[in-house]
Amino acid sequence: MLVTLKELLDKAKEEHKAIGAFNGTTLEAIRGIIQAAEELNCPVILQHAQSHDDMIDLEEIGPVMNYYAERAKVPVALHLDHGSTFERCAQALRLGFTSVMYDASAKSFEENAAETKEIVRLAHAVGASVEAELGHIFTSEVVHGEGGQADSTSDYEDLNDIYTDPEVAKRFVELTGVDCLAIAFGTTHGVYLIEPKLDLPRVAKIREATNIPLVMHGGSGVSDEDYAVAIENGICKVNYYTYMNMAGGKASKEYWADGEKPLFYDSMSLAATDAIKEDVKKAIKVFCKL
Repeated sequence: MLVTLKELLDKAKEEHKAIGAFNGTTLEAIRGIIQAAEELNCPVILQHAQSHDDMIDLEEIGPVMNYYAERAKVPVALHLDHGSTFERCAQALRLGFTSVMYDASAKSFEENAAETKEIVRLAHAVGASVEAELGHIFTSEVVHGEGGQADSTSDYEDLNDIYTDPEVAKRFVELTGVDCLAIAFGTTHGVYLIEPKLDLPRVAKIREATNIPLVMHGGSGVSDEDYAVAIENGICKVNYYTYMNMAGGKASKEYWADGEKPLFYDSMSLAATDAIKEDVKKAIKVFCKL
């Protein structure tokens, strides 16, 4: 059942829960995500990150994601993650996505606000939701299985310069009319190599200042206890991909390592799907407090 992101997150905000947002880069991932949500009878966000275009383009994977979202037994929001241009956000909306994230967080506040406001105008005109981002989210040395440029809290003299400021967030929300906001409070994208130093009280301050659902990107290395506090403080959407992806990879490796099994790709694919499903279920149980 296809729904908007705003519909899911407004309810999550009321219930002090969070909805898991999982990247469907492959058919195995899409199936595993939807199966996990259905088995737990919980809503879910199925998303495509623009950074995954080198794996599969939005034009190709979007209709597949839409097919599974529409036929799911639970509410599913179809979301573009980290869209970087007006054109890409418009493309996602044409493909039936019910929400888009416009990420101009690397630009000045004025540019970010002005450009995000235009995306909000476009998306709201067709009944879709918009997520934006303020602040800087750290990146580990390994992202999507490849080396990357790592950074951490030790690279910055004053974390207030890169963490989301509550008063700035309030002004941003007032200027843009976004439905939810991804914030920076110490989380890390990619494989967990650097222990995150989370500023959890900051989350509550931003919630009080903006009064909209907040989003956590980069949950690598975050404990279940810290997830619980972050969600209680205002996080309503949690992006989750790296560990789910690794679970599928590990299951594939174990399948091929068993010399007794026939070398059928489709059988390995099913094993990966099941592993992804089980990992997503564990995440959903934490986010939805099951």
